[in-house]
Amino acid sequence: MKTDIVIIGGGPSGLLLSQLLNRAGVATVVLERASRAHVLSRIRAGVLEAGTVRMLREAGAGDRMDREGIPHDGCIFSDDDLMVRVDFRDLTGTGVMVYGQTEVTADLYAAQDAMGATILHEVADVAIHDADTDAPYVTFTQDGAPRRIDCAYIAGCDGFHGVSRKTIPADKRQEFERVYPFGWLGLLSRTPPAHAELIYANSRNGFALASMRNPMLSRYYVQVPLTERVEDWPDDRFWDKLKSCLPAEVAATLVTGPSVEKSIAPLRSFVCEPLRWGRLFLVGDAAHIVPPTGAKGLNLAVSDVYYLHEALIAAIRRGDTAGIDAYSARALARIWKAMRFSWSMTMMLHRFDGEDSFAAQMRKATLLHLSQSETARRDLAENYIGLPF
Repeated sequence: MKTDIVIIGGGPSGLLLSQLLNRAGVATVVLERASRAHVLSRIRAGVLEAGTVRMLREAGAGDRMDREGIPHDGCIFSDDDLMVRVDFRDLTGTGVMVYGQTEVTADLYAAQDAMGATILHEVADVAIHDADTDAPYVTFTQDGAPRRIDCAYIAGCDGFHGVSRKTIPADKRQEFERVYPFGWLGLLSRTPPAHAELIYANSRNGFALASMRNPMLSRYYVQVPLTERVEDWPDDRFWDKLKSCLPAEVAATLVTGPSVEKSIAPLRSFVCEPLRWGRLFLVGDAAHIVPPTGAKGLNLAVSDVYYLHEALIAAIRRGDTAGIDAYSARALARIWKAMRFSWSMTMMLHRFDGEDSFAAQMRKATLLHLSQSETARRDLAENYIGLPF
């Protein structure tokens, strides 16, 4: 096979990149190790920045999002019973969209199918060859048969554990990482949300997040040690823990119900530099991981796609390589700003093992400052709704 761009990874970043490139007349082949059903079964984040919403619309994959997504003009931060609302619309002129990543992925699949894009599922043994030359290619097996695709460029959208980042020689990349000593235990339930807007709760009993996917599908999280196991958390224990972290007035009206899905996500901050090696480019989780506290994971991948799709179109259609030469630096400048925001949110809202009483007072002081300072709320709002691409 031969194509312009091989995209490794059929998650939302790979599909969005393929969609934008194909609409511009640039041919792609997407390689995904899992089945489509498995990809669509993954439960992921659901807060879309204004820039992500705009990109999905421009890609021709935003119609259902506009019909079914829930626009949010603000969110709540709490410290025990102190509740502080940050009004995104008033402070920045725009808001965010609550729409599940699973739904985004389904919409992108539908858009790709409509244009006849090539997506190969259940491929194995993916290997990248000669990425540092002018003639890169990718080999893999499908249905037990070896296959090869020759291409002009390769986009690694295959996540933290994928082959793309590991293809870059260790002496050609630098990795920065912070692993946090706790995770988020998440529960999905077919119940009405605890509040009309997201609640980020700091409390004497730890962190919790009250979120939603739609008016009858709620997503909740509580902070747990990394040693915890999902099977040790029956639904009743989870609901009791959640109520103990939320403000009393919210906990009193919380509607509980059987869990649809339950899982524990560890928290880490990770960045790999550079995002380019020859004709191989890293995108999304292949290059960086952020704690979910700032709702930046998918959104940061979309900003990578924004920079890369423009660069690849210029290189393929016009022979202009200025964009691909600048891709890593442009994307990393925004990545590190998002890293800072996600790190600061994580520090502001979570209890750390072994911390002293001073740390708890600092969290309280931060929330109190947020409640009294419009400047502080504006800074948070600008970062939450997404910095410009």
